Order: sequence, then C-alpha cells, then structure tokens
Amino acid sequence: MPIVKRERTLVIIKPDGIQRSLVGEIVGRYERVGLKLVALKMVIPSEDHAIKHYHEVGGDEWLEAVGAKARVAYEKKGMKSPYATNKDNGWAVLKANAKYLSAGPVICMVWEGNQACAVVRKLTGATEPLSSDVGTIRGDFTIDSYQAADTDARSVRNLIHASGNPAEAAKEIKIWFRDEELLEYNHIQERMIYDVNLDGIRE
Repeated sequence: MPIVKRERTLVIIKPDGIQRSLVGEIVGRYERVGLKLVALKMVIPSEDHAIKHYHEVGGDEWLEAVGAKARVAYEKKGMKSPYATNKDNGWAVLKANAKYLSAGPVICMVWEGNQACAVVRKLTGATEPLSSDVGTIRGDFTIDSYQAADTDARSVRNLIHASGNPAEAAKEIKIWFRDEELLEYNHIQERMIYDVNLDGIRE
C-alpha cells in the first residue's frame, strides 16, 4: 500500500477526556472515518515525560513561536507579558501544558490511514474549543477558551493532543511507543477504502 495511505499520527486523550468519560466517543469518531488503530496504551505520564513530549518535538523554535503568540495575546488584553523574552514565555506555556498532560491518566494512540494527520486534526477541531466548529470533537464536547485559561493561569483544556504533521507525528510516536508496540495487521475496511477496483466485494 502506498506510504500516503499508511501515514501515522499520534493522538492523546488528555486527563479531562478521561475524567469526562469521552473515550468511547472520541475513539469512535476516528474509527468511523476509516482510520486504523495500530497502537494504544493508558498511562499516567510524569511531568518530565510531558515536558519531553513538547520540547523534544518542537525545540527552541516552538518555544519562541509560542512565546511570541502569548506575548501578542497579552498585548491584545492591554497587558504586558510578565516574561522577559519570548522563549521564557514559551517555557511558561510548555510547563502549563505539561502540568495539564500529567495531571492524571491519558490514553495514547497511533492511528493509520490516508493523510491521517490532517484527517485527525479536522475531526478534532481547533486548539481552542470555543472557536472549534460544531461537529468536531472539541466543538461538540467542551467549551473552554483561551480567555478562561488565561484568567485561571492554566492550559486550555481541549480534551486531545493530535500531531500537527507527519514529521511531528514520527517524533512524537517514538516518545510514547516502542517500535514493537506498533502493530502491522490487515483491517477489512481497508479493502473498501483503498481497493482500486473493489474486486474484493464479490470474492
């Protein structure tokens, strides 16, 4: 099968998704679109592991970009960022995200299929639940917002982490799964989705 049809992406159901009993609903959304689940585990990550997840993948460039975005958000509210540099601001965001991700059990999954990263991001919705479209997981199941999160000095609670692109997914998957935990198997629905001539229907 061509590589694009076997693209893999990491999805983590965060502690709020577990505590609100949304696991079945979330998994079902990805299953129904035709993605194949190839790895799954439930863990309570340490804060250090959560920091590794964010920093190893994004690095200092991610810190700078997130910090700059946070600085603009402060300015829009007529406030001055309490951090001297964008990088410092980025570290504050990262640590808040890591605290949230390590607050309790999470479910880590690897999904496979045609353009899996983009499909999962579309189904999941925008990072801020309040601005996510109706019909997406975040749009349907949570109402948190950047404003509420900033008021409480916490990370926005948006149920799910989903890899941004295939390169990011490849790095993230290695942080959460060993190679032998990623399963190779045939799924019957793949024949319906990817079989060129649908020859298998009458076999």
